[in-house]
This record gives sequence, structure tokens and C-alpha cells, in this order.
Amino acid sequence: MNVPTFDITRRTFLAGTGALVVSFTIPLEASAQEGEVPTAPKPPAKLQGSLADTPSLDAWIRIDADGTITVFTGKAELGQGTKTSLRQIAAEELEVAPREIHLITADTAITPNEGYTAGSQTIQNSGTAIRYAAAQVRQILTTQASGKLGVPADQLKAENGKVIAPNGASVGYGELVSEQMLHIDADPNTKIKSPDSYHAIGKPFARVDIPGKVTGGEAYVQDMRPEGMVHARVVRPPSYSAKLVELDETKIRTMPGVIAIVRDGDFLAVVAEQEFQAVKAMRAMTAIAKWQEQAVLPDQERIPAWLEANVREVGTVTSVGADTAAGVKTLSAQFTRAYQMHGSIGPSAAVAVFKDDALTVWTHTQGVYPDRKAIAQMVGMPEDKVRCIHTEGSGCYGHNGADDAAADAALIATTLPGRPVRVQWMRDQEHLWEPYGPAMLTRANATLDEKGTIVNWHYDLWSNNHGTRPGSAGSLIAGRLMAKHFPPDAAKLQISPLGNGDRNAIPLYDVPNQRVNWHFLADMPVRVSALRGLGAYCNVFSIESFMDELAEAAGADPVEFRLRNMKDPRARKVIEVTADKFDWNNDPLPAGTGRGFAFAKYKNHAAYLAIALEAEVDAETGIIQISHVVSAVDCGEAVAPDAIVNQTEGGILQSMSWTLYEAVHFNNTRITSPDWSAYPILRFSAVPDSIEVHVVDNPGQPYLGVAEAAQGPTGGAIANAFKHATGKRLYDLPYTRERVKTTLGA
Repeated sequence: MNVPTFDITRRTFLAGTGALVVSFTIPLEASAQEGEVPTAPKPPAKLQGSLADTPSLDAWIRIDADGTITVFTGKAELGQGTKTSLRQIAAEELEVAPREIHLITADTAITPNEGYTAGSQTIQNSGTAIRYAAAQVRQILTTQASGKLGVPADQLKAENGKVIAPNGASVGYGELVSEQMLHIDADPNTKIKSPDSYHAIGKPFARVDIPGKVTGGEAYVQDMRPEGMVHARVVRPPSYSAKLVELDETKIRTMPGVIAIVRDGDFLAVVAEQEFQAVKAMRAMTAIAKWQEQAVLPDQERIPAWLEANVREVGTVTSVGADTAAGVKTLSAQFTRAYQMHGSIGPSAAVAVFKDDALTVWTHTQGVYPDRKAIAQMVGMPEDKVRCIHTEGSGCYGHNGADDAAADAALIATTLPGRPVRVQWMRDQEHLWEPYGPAMLTRANATLDEKGTIVNWHYDLWSNNHGTRPGSAGSLIAGRLMAKHFPPDAAKLQISPLGNGDRNAIPLYDVPNQRVNWHFLADMPVRVSALRGLGAYCNVFSIESFMDELAEAAGADPVEFRLRNMKDPRARKVIEVTADKFDWNNDPLPAGTGRGFAFAKYKNHAAYLAIALEAEVDAETGIIQISHVVSAVDCGEAVAPDAIVNQTEGGILQSMSWTLYEAVHFNNTRITSPDWSAYPILRFSAVPDSIEVHVVDNPGQPYLGVAEAAQGPTGGAIANAFKHATGKRLYDLPYTRERVKTTLGA
């Protein structure tokens, strides 16, 4: 792989396309006839998706003179199939085959700034922007062709990269482009195609990112080997608060292949010509370095009490109706979630080169622009001299070690100008230093009336901020360890429609009186940030577990009870489809076997998802085996149904792993989960015999994010199946074998 030079700019890359647009406005008063009262104007239409932030068409689409079509997205391919789905969307409106679209993903030099690839918003925001931009570009090309062909635009059609007249005369897209033609703002009134004319959206297409991954090709940043590259390994402190007090570098510098030792405060790294030389030098340095540690971590067994005792402020997530309501039954329950890690199968990596006073970093970060800002601050360079290029990593979904590996590589590269530096974390470094999903405590209280309807709902959650991504240099491990010592960003309580720790804390069910509060903690004893779904996983697990408790108190079937308290027709649809495909019933099951059901609309404004499953609980071993899973999902118009199925299946399996196995352990000084034996995850032997995912398509409807919709409902369904199978409820995540045996033996 050749390392590109840093002389590219957004304008030079996009040069070659554009158009002249002239517009004018007639004042409302001037257009009214004498004696008439002018009608109030309609509010202006809003730009769709990410066009609202980056309206220029040439930020999204470029067409070269040879007809090559390039589409730009600020979102990253993380394994969701983005590189395929976005091609389908652009191809649909540009009337070409998806294979004709050249897609460039997140790169601070040439793509729009779309922040983070997170929250299941890629198709919803970037896909929508690309679609409307592509539709407008097609219309511009058709107008241009009208002049060349001498045929009215409404008699022309776009097809296979050409505009064709009724008599068969045609002109290619490349022949129509001119300087600055697309350097105009998007028109919010652009019309897009109707579903009955689709040739790409909703159709099956092979994912473009798969071949390299299954053939051993260069698929990930971990695979990069640019010419002249050297290998670096970092040496981490043994615990968060450890300080380096002694290091004799003499022996390390004489080891074979060692090029440099980088020491900056408590940041340590070694660089060598070959990878295993760097590994051996790292191990030797780890053995020699002496650190001073402090016992500052709380008792892991008392984390719920620790959460309650360290609340900084309480935020109101929602407050609707009366504080109390009369009813016949009131129930309460408390739930907890342990710290959980991303557990990326491939430890984080990055490649960086410092050349001609500019720094380029290849990284699997989920936010190239925010990472660039933090890295630039850390190394003391202007942002326009730092370029971050997203390169897919073998393990992601959430804020894992990607940004930190990028910072490591950047800092080391500045000490070795001209040499590409590859940093590869080790397994224990990923486990011990990645930001974990925060521990949580939740409490639910609800009242039922005589009809078994929920009339009052109180829900409280204890959690800190689930998003500590860059940010500033203080959000990076290297920035914190450097002698300059950038402090972490201050955590703030932020309640928004996107949600954070409070994501999905408001149930979608119809309850006239609701109170939801977030008891916010500014600090946590271990490093935490965004794990897939943020607070939604624990909140939906809690709410859906509690819904089954309420159904039992009302003497109702769990599915019927949910429908009784749900008016949203699309929510009802996925619940009904799931129940039907699963053949939900109340027939008796063998001893130790149970059914579980759960539902949520992710963030209450993304995909609707319901799930039913069957589980067998072995009281003697504590093993929970999920045998059969059925899910239905509605994410609006389905661009790539197979990708939706894949994402939902993956979310179900990931949530199974969280729910049944995963918890970070620590003592009063260090994290004690450095590997897979100390942090077990779902194995192939525990995968269900069958997983069915049914896509409830809504052609013509807005795209709804789907990638994280399954996590919360899966945890809730497992909890409810366990209760159905054993007659006892587990309120604490995860459902480990030890916890199951203790609960059933109580």
C-alpha cells in the first residue's frame, strides 16, 4: 500500500463539477391583488438528513468527464454494510447500477463532516442526504441534456449513466458536466423516485466489503503495510492511576531491530523494524518499568450502592400528567447492569506518518473529524495539518480503543518523520484500557387500574455519561499520560432526543402519567464511554422485564398486555408479526423451558423491533440455552433487506453475550479481566439453533436506524423466558451460571 501525499484538499478533489443557478424572490405584498389580504407564507422546506449541515451538492457527489461517479459520505463502514447500502441509494436516484458508484467514506480531507458513525444513523442521515443530492443531480443533468438534445426535459429519461431522448439520441453524464456545475446548495423541494420504479433500493446486492475479509485480503487497518513502515508497541501502566517512577532504557535500546524508545511522561512505546522485535522489546520494557500504584477503586460487589451515593444531579427525562394515579395494583422492581466491554475480536490498531509538517492517520475511529481535533490538540498542530482517514477495523460498534490507538500512532510518528508507524495493541491492552459500557442501576414503579391498564409510571436510572469520545486530547489515553497531561473532559448531564444513559428510558407504551429521572454521576471508578446502544440496553431490559411483571399482575398474556397498552400501529404490527411467526401461545412447555417476549422502538424514533424466544434453563449447571428466536423489525423503507437481517441477527447475538456472560471485574487497584478466560463471551456452541428475522418493509417511508434496535429487546426477552421457565426473576445483569444457580437454589 502506498502512503498518499498530503497535498490534497477538498476543493482540488472536487474541482471539475458545478452549475450556475439564478433565483429571485417576489415579496408577498407585491404578489397580492389590490384589496386582498396576503396569505401567510408557508414555512420554508428543510433540507433532508445531513444536507442540513452540509448543503453543497459537490460535498456529496462528483461526476467526472469520463462519466465516473463518486459519492462521498462522512460515515464509516463498521461492518454494517454501509459501503453497499449507500451505493444502492445513490445508484437508485442516479439511474445507474450500484457497481458504477465509487464511494469514499469518512476522510477529513475530502468528505463531509458527519460527526460520529453512531446511534444507527448512517442510512437515516447520510443515506437520506445522498439520496436527495443524487436526485437533484439527476434532474440537473436532465436539464443540461435538454439543451444539448433539443428535447424538453420532461420527455427525457436517465438510464445507465446517460440521458436519453424518445428518438434514442443520448448524451452521457460525463459530457454534461462543467466547471462548478454541482457547487450549489441542495434544494429541499427535490422530488425523489417512487417505490414502484426502484431498481436498486430494496434489491439484493452482494456486499462489497466481504471479499477481502473472507479471502485474507487487505480488509482492515490491521492489515496495512505501507512501504517503509515500522512497528510500534505501547507499554501501558498497570492501572489507571499508576505513575512511572523508574525505567532503565539501556537494555531495550540494544535489542535487535529497535529504532526508538518514545517516553513522554507516563506514555511509553518502543519502535522496531519488525513486528515481533517490537513485541519482544515491549515485553522487556514492561518487566523493567517500575510504577507507583494507588488503591482507588470501589468495592465491585457494592457498585449499586456506590452509584446511589455519588449522584451529582438529577435530570428530568420526562414528566407527563399527574404525579400519582388511582389504581388497584402497584408494583416496583430494581435492576442492575455490570460494566461491560466491547471485547473487539481484533485489538485496536492504527497507522500514522508525519511528513512535510503534516500528519496523516489511518484509523478505525467512528469519528474522523472529532478524532482529528483531539489528535491535533495533543500533538500541538493546526487541525488543517492533520488528516484522519477511516480504515475499517476488525472489531467495533461503540467507543473502543480505536481513537486511542490512532493517538498512539500519531504521537509516535511525530518522533520519526517520514516513516509510517503501525501501532497494534495487544489483547490485554484492549481489555484493560478500552472504555467500558457503564454500570447502571434502574428502578421501576407502576400502577394498574381495574382493567389491567397502566395508569401511572415512575422510572429512575443511575448512570454517568455514556459518551466520552473525542472530544479533546484529554479523551485520549496518550493525551492523559503525556507529561503535558491533558485532563479528561468534564462530564455533563445531557438529555436529548438521541438519548444517552437515558436512551429508551421513556417507554413507548401509552401511559397517561409518567415520571422518568436520570440520577447523573459525573465520575465513574473505571473508564467508560459508548457501548452499542448506550443506556438503551439496560433501560429496555428493565422496562420489558417489568412489563412482564405487570402482565402477570394483570392476569394477562405478555403479548396481549403489550398490545393493550400500545396504540402506535407500526409498533403493534411488529409485535403481531413476531407473535404470529413464533406461534406465540400459552401451551405448556417441558420443565425448565420458557418463552420470552419483548419490544422497543429504538430511541423512540428509530426502528421498531419485537422479539420472541425460547430458552432452556439447566438448574444444575446454571446454563441458559436459547434454542429458537424470532424477530420482526420495521426500519421504514428497507434499502438492503439482507443487511437489515444481518444487523438484527448480530445484535441479537451480541445482546445474548452481554446478557448471559459479560461483566468487567476489578479489585481496589486494577482491572482483572485481561483476556477471554476472565471475560467470557458467547461461543459458537451457545448460538441458537435458529434465528428468524422478518423485515416489515414500508416503501416510501423515511429511513429509520436499525443497527442497535435488537440489543435491549433481546435482553428483556431472555429475562422473561428465564422467569417463565423457572418461576423466578433475575434482576441483575449478566445472567452468569453462578448467579443462575444461586437464584434457583435460594
